[in-house]
Amino acid sequence: MVLTQNSRFDFGLITRWIQPGERVLDLGCGDGDLLQHLITERGVKGYGIERDVTHVVNCIANHLNVLQIDLEKGLAGFEDAQFDHVIMSLSLQAVHNVDGILGEMLRVGHEAVVSFPNFGYWRNRVSIAEGHMPVSDALPYEWYDTPNVRFFTMADFELLCQKRGIKILDRVAFDEDRLIETDPNNYASVAIYRLGRAA
Repeated sequence: MVLTQNSRFDFGLITRWIQPGERVLDLGCGDGDLLQHLITERGVKGYGIERDVTHVVNCIANHLNVLQIDLEKGLAGFEDAQFDHVIMSLSLQAVHNVDGILGEMLRVGHEAVVSFPNFGYWRNRVSIAEGHMPVSDALPYEWYDTPNVRFFTMADFELLCQKRGIKILDRVAFDEDRLIETDPNNYASVAIYRLGRAA
């Protein structure tokens, strides 16, 4: 199973944290597949944020509310707590200012949901030990054309959350379509986190 923005398994795990009728902001929404899924399954009132003009045009063609914004510049156009959930699905590793965008997500949303490929996954480690950057379903790009600019593990992400006082409300880790509960930093290829503000 290829873990892309079209991944239904990823969508299903995210959807379970979203209540019917919520206000949702989807960052790096691509063609809007996840947002459309949440509208269909949960009746959310949502907006997508996307930088790529081709994806923006596709969202508009699908009658989705989308804004063309560079996430590296933050979410200054949105009010505090404007959304119930702010989601970034399989895009956090493509952002330079990870720390800043996490703060912005929890400023404009009551909760945040992020998913990302786990670079600590054992197959990635084997690939690096053999002298090559990993290429897999979760990391489908070669080193020279990847949009990824941050390479981090689940343990790295959780340490950042601890340092910034971000609450980890829930976590799901998986490899393809299998949930991984034992040693996920080593055996999970992708992780999804539900995050809350510090007390």
